[in-house]
Amino acid sequence: MLEYKPEEIEKKWQKKWLKNKTYQTSNNYKLPKYYVLDMFPYPSGEGLHVGHPLGYIATDIVSRYKKNLGFNVLHPMGYDSFGLPAEQYAIQTGKHPALTTEINIKRYRQQLDRLGFSYDWNREIKTSDPKFYKWTQKFFIMMFNSWYDNKSNKAKKITSLIEKFNQSGTKDVNASVTKKHSFSSDDWKSFSEVKREEVLMNYRIAYLSEGTVNWCPKLGTVLANDEVKDGLSERGGYVVEQKIMKQWSIRISAYAERLLKGLEQVEFSKSLKEQQRNWIGKSNGATVTFKTQNNTDIHVFTTRLETIFGVSFLVLAPENKIVNKITTEAFKSKVALYKQETLKKSERQRLADKTKPTGQFTGGYAIHPITKKQIPVWISDYVLNDYGTGSVMAVPAGDQRDHDFAKEFKLDIPEIFENIDCSKSAYIEKNTNLKNSDFLNGLNIIKAAEEVNQRMFKDNTAAPKVNYKFRDAIFSRQRYWGEPFPVYYDGSTPKTIEQQQVLLPKISKFLPTEDGQPPLARATESSWNIFKGDRMEHNTMPGWAGSSWYFLRFMDPSNDKEFAAAENLKYWNQVDLYVGGAEHAVGHLLYSRFWTKFLYDHEKISFNEPFKKLVNQGMIGGPIHFILLKKDKVNNQPVFVENTLENRESSCIKIACHIDFVSEGGTKTAHLNKKQLESFIKWRPEYKNAIFKVKETSFTVKEISAKENLKFKLVTEQGKMSKRYFNTIDPEKICDEFGADTLRCYEMFLGPITEHKPWNINGISGVYNYFKKTWKLIHGFTDKAASQEELKLLHKTIKKITEDIDNLSFNTAISTFMITTNELIKLKTTSKKVFKDLLVLLSPFAPHFTEELWETLGSTESITKAPWPKYNEKYLVETNYSYPVSFNGKMRFKIQLGLDLDKETIEAKVLKDPRTGGYLDSKTPKKVIVVPGKIVNIVI
Repeated sequence: MLEYKPEEIEKKWQKKWLKNKTYQTSNNYKLPKYYVLDMFPYPSGEGLHVGHPLGYIATDIVSRYKKNLGFNVLHPMGYDSFGLPAEQYAIQTGKHPALTTEINIKRYRQQLDRLGFSYDWNREIKTSDPKFYKWTQKFFIMMFNSWYDNKSNKAKKITSLIEKFNQSGTKDVNASVTKKHSFSSDDWKSFSEVKREEVLMNYRIAYLSEGTVNWCPKLGTVLANDEVKDGLSERGGYVVEQKIMKQWSIRISAYAERLLKGLEQVEFSKSLKEQQRNWIGKSNGATVTFKTQNNTDIHVFTTRLETIFGVSFLVLAPENKIVNKITTEAFKSKVALYKQETLKKSERQRLADKTKPTGQFTGGYAIHPITKKQIPVWISDYVLNDYGTGSVMAVPAGDQRDHDFAKEFKLDIPEIFENIDCSKSAYIEKNTNLKNSDFLNGLNIIKAAEEVNQRMFKDNTAAPKVNYKFRDAIFSRQRYWGEPFPVYYDGSTPKTIEQQQVLLPKISKFLPTEDGQPPLARATESSWNIFKGDRMEHNTMPGWAGSSWYFLRFMDPSNDKEFAAAENLKYWNQVDLYVGGAEHAVGHLLYSRFWTKFLYDHEKISFNEPFKKLVNQGMIGGPIHFILLKKDKVNNQPVFVENTLENRESSCIKIACHIDFVSEGGTKTAHLNKKQLESFIKWRPEYKNAIFKVKETSFTVKEISAKENLKFKLVTEQGKMSKRYFNTIDPEKICDEFGADTLRCYEMFLGPITEHKPWNINGISGVYNYFKKTWKLIHGFTDKAASQEELKLLHKTIKKITEDIDNLSFNTAISTFMITTNELIKLKTTSKKVFKDLLVLLSPFAPHFTEELWETLGSTESITKAPWPKYNEKYLVETNYSYPVSFNGKMRFKIQLGLDLDKETIEAKVLKDPRTGGYLDSKTPKKVIVVPGKIVNIVI
């Protein structure tokens, strides 16, 4: 084939790879392994756009490269196929989520195959497949039957805890708990079965508890914190409120310290590690006990115990159970009203709210542990019940939020810092001494902390405490399309089903019930494949249940006896390279790291971190095109105006315009022509009666056809490629025009893998032309031996490409390929040996292109089996040097001479050069200065 025809080539090789099982991975334990993984994609109805494959291309390059190096490479793909989007679509259309999910998966598979990825599709997994979620359910049962022993710092079987209770009650039990218990062995033995289950629930790693959650009435489900943005659901933008609900949680907080320390073992970016540390939020401090007038203890966590004399009031979270105990009769109605108002705000809103502080006095007072003064107790939404103790000792002189609160409600602001005026704002530094602080007066902050800690710890008014912002993870979702819990209820006591698998039952509607129960409450007894007790669990597991451990299942996806065989787990071990979006830098990674540590505790795996190295690929942005709509109608007709400075500053609404309609997209001159305006109206029929205004001329939709050379200017902005802005580009369209290999290399060429970059179709032709030039060059091959210059260029390229792939510098690798082809053309290279090595180097980036040329050069085996070329240093050593020749210090020309020549020979060769004679003009040089490997200077 003399002409480069990517469509023909790509179809040919994709069929061959499938037929020959080229990318099937065996468990060949004798070979060194390399595990490359992409973050689990959700198969949406829209399919992939050109931004999605960025990370997939990068991992495919590394996978192919490692295979050529002789590694046994595991490079699998699957689908995080449970989740809210499919369920919402089911609610709207009545189509079962299983059906729409399968359709979406087929679309994804078609697009992924088109791009020539080297996935082992025999290992494909889907979280919605009962064969997969069977093991997710078993892991939940393991967590339900486990507790966390703080002494050994690991999870243990719940039977070992029951044994301790039988022997000595809670004595010597140091466990991670929801609430501390104290009882003897006799007490335990006297408890009823129901009471014992209540006690054990307090210790289980998977436990049922009552807590405040992000409830979205419109979606009918609880949302995780990272699914809520500014009080609205990330999906749909619906109002989210706080609701107290009983549901399943995972005691991930027990692993906080181990999750922090584990960051030292992995190769993540500094920013990613910092995000995880901030999310865990470790604080070293103390718990202070304040007693109230009615002898109720209020425990407060603080990192600034030395400011104890600056406390002028306490603030409790409105949800704190102590509030009801200390609120006086006179303030009950006001406190109840404030609590109701707080429920309307999400946790994130409460933390981020910088407006005027709100709060309510309870009528109750606490006693200062040292001064014994009465301190008023308030409630405010800036204190969170789930962080620390849900109580704050307010020091308005040292904390700005406390200061703002004190100012708003005219509370005391005790001055406790020497030479600092805190009447207008808090002092948050630590570079002064204390005053008005009894035995701490005159001491600096560090010394004062030591003194007050010693005294208060000794008299038991305070105790040292390490606190974490990290909370236990909510594991229940009030929706249908998720893993069913293997749980039934005997009365109010949950019990696990361990011998049979609970399957997701079929229901007629996917909405919550009329009384607010989850969709599974609609399932009849006969709909369940197993029904026990009074009822089955109606909640389903969250999306992160399956995505936390899927990397393990890829090691042994067909095993129906265990989640993966021990020898496979030992061999494939950790993921060597994990690539995915930065949006998963906290939630997914922490959950996956926790899940791994839990399985490590139970000796199911031999490693306690899932991913050795993680890279967050940047986002490919896209131009967003808007057409300007006037806010004010004319004669009750909508009016569209051109993009001008005047119109942008006027009262216009920006309406996103589909990228398929736009001429000169992505540029400042983006516009709609006559036909495109007509297409826009067909697409948005609600504007069929609109008026379009170009400069001073107005015309209706009917009058568009009479307008010649019409250019209706649009607003162009750079942003995220998203269906919301109608600016997504189907990668298959690019493949149709330029081929998959061009798209692969162009995406890598756009910039460093970790950086955000805009999509611009204008540059893709340069990459396409590179392939056409290289195609033509290699088709001129002969068996001629390579020249020294050609070998030097080849080995220089081998070294550079190898280093670039190792460093994930794919954009510079593409540049190197382009330079090399141009140099080979200049050298009129035809050497088959040079071309073969060059093709192997290029094969991870352009697999179809290189397979075809590899075959053209006479190879019968796939290029994936070729060894990676090794560069030879001897070809990289420079033998010649281009000497700059100067006359009286001014450089006039350069001359190529051997680096092995001595001074006398260099001087003689320069003086013999005809160009030297021209500059000497028959004069005799006074002096010739030669610095070997540097310069030649002739003094006249």
